[in-house]
Amino acid sequence: MTVVGLPPWVDADRLLGAVFTRNDTGWTATLSAAHAADVDARLRGLGFGVPLEVRVHPGLHRPLVREARANDARRRRDTTPGFTRPGTRLDEEGRWSLTPEALALDLGRRARATTVIDAGCGAGGNAIGFARAGARVIAVERDARRLADARHNATVYGVADRIRFVHGDALDVVRTTKADLVFCDPPWSTAWDRCHTGLPDVPLVTALLALRGERALWAKLPPSFDASQVPQAVAEAWFGRAAGDRQRVKFLLLQVPPEAT
Repeated sequence: MTVVGLPPWVDADRLLGAVFTRNDTGWTATLSAAHAADVDARLRGLGFGVPLEVRVHPGLHRPLVREARANDARRRRDTTPGFTRPGTRLDEEGRWSLTPEALALDLGRRARATTVIDAGCGAGGNAIGFARAGARVIAVERDARRLADARHNATVYGVADRIRFVHGDALDVVRTTKADLVFCDPPWSTAWDRCHTGLPDVPLVTALLALRGERALWAKLPPSFDASQVPQAVAEAWFGRAAGDRQRVKFLLLQVPPEAT
């Protein structure tokens, strides 16, 4: 099996398995037919700015492919949970867009920021993660109902006193508020392109790039985002923690340094 099109910011050992090795063609491994079918099912339809190309020789028999895809669909049900404490509130968008709690907390610990602007906080998952890691957070949201959910959820997690909730336009807040880090998790919608997402698809990120000034900007983006469109940024793939998504990229973290002064 050969996999072509994997960018350097994706941990190949985590995504493919340690049996793969890199050569001039791509990432290759000699696998049993069942193992190859399993990897093929997991990578089907994916891309990281460009579509992944998966080559299997000899080709896989259809019954084996169908079985692997059915097994993959079952595994996908066991995913890293969003909120784990009882009593939290989520609308339908929040159910599929919320950053898993463990990953949100790791983002907060990684940032080591004193003050964070969460530009479009939604139900508050990321803001809560930053606050639990010790940051002061300005959580901005245009949807009053979702902002109320974020405030409620922060209370459930005992960090509401570390978060200032602002009902308004995130760009206005970024223009007028000091912070160490600007973070955004722009809406992807359930129909996001699994192979290629570009800056025009996430206009909030484009606007924040122009406004970041002396602050760093972090953006949680679809794995298919073309990181080459922001050449000054560092891209990193974040994987799930549960059995069903341990080898799946949950999102790309795009880390953009402050503008040069």
